[in-house]
Amino acid sequence: MPPEFRYEDAPPYGEVEQLSPLVRRVVARNPSKFTYHGSGTFIIGPAPGANPNGNVAIIDPGPADDDHVAALLEAVEGQRVTHLLITHTHPDHSPATAAVQEATGATSYGFGPHPVEAIRAYDERVRKAIEAGEEPESEDGEGAGDRNFVPDVVTSDGDVITGEGFTFEALHTPGHISNHLCFALREEATLFTGDHVMGWSTTVVPAPDGDLNDYLANLRRLLDRPETLYRPTHGPAITDPSRYVAALIDHREMREGQIVDALGAGPRGIESIVAELYADVDEKLHKAAAAVVYAHLLALSRAGRAVAETDPEDDGGASSDWKADWRLV
Repeated sequence: MPPEFRYEDAPPYGEVEQLSPLVRRVVARNPSKFTYHGSGTFIIGPAPGANPNGNVAIIDPGPADDDHVAALLEAVEGQRVTHLLITHTHPDHSPATAAVQEATGATSYGFGPHPVEAIRAYDERVRKAIEAGEEPESEDGEGAGDRNFVPDVVTSDGDVITGEGFTFEALHTPGHISNHLCFALREEATLFTGDHVMGWSTTVVPAPDGDLNDYLANLRRLLDRPETLYRPTHGPAITDPSRYVAALIDHREMREGQIVDALGAGPRGIESIVAELYADVDEKLHKAAAAVVYAHLLALSRAGRAVAETDPEDDGGASSDWKADWRLV
């Protein structure tokens, strides 16, 4: 069974929500199947009333949306934005960095640019779709990326970032994407989880740059962390993080066990596995389910437990793995 998800009403787009003494949120109007109600941009530091001229940090400036950028800049009017912390380079998280940086002069922090393997896989999918006469993926969808972002300060696991009234520890948490970071706010025992942990949904792990083995390893490391509250970029806060993360791990391990059992009788293709494991799920969701199965198969392959029997006449690449039969090793 999946974990017990938690939901919230659609937020007031473009308005500032005071979530705690040090945390405010402005949500972009970009709802989708990947972003829930939209991308939440967090402002860290005293509210203007408490310290009108204080310094603040911003986590995930969000999509390249003029209205969202304007609302964000209005929220920090009179204050000095010193830090822009980027969890990762998907189009709903980092593209507004450039506009906010131009307006504020803040320094950006991130693990690095959009991963080369993610760019290569996206370009291949677009090429294949065009060749097949299909509509290619949108450039602002989850499978695309912000190819323009380059951090001013390359941030690694364990780095400590300090400002006026706030202290962050960076956690490198690849899985959803290889350049993913979470940021732990020590003053409030809060972890800003980006897309690594979300309360309203499980996390998409878009292979091949996304890696399910990494994702699970970086869920497990959270179990020993001291934070008592998680704030994902999308959706509500998670108030019981250890229990919730344990449930996410259990769910992924259950799905892996089902896939291993499906391969136990002999080689199987992804479509065949999806048809069996997701028989009670609307067929409209089978494409998304196939991506989940592929992520698990690739994780099993990287662990030396499964292999794809690719056609030697195929042109190679990730697409050939999608069409292959898979077997246990």
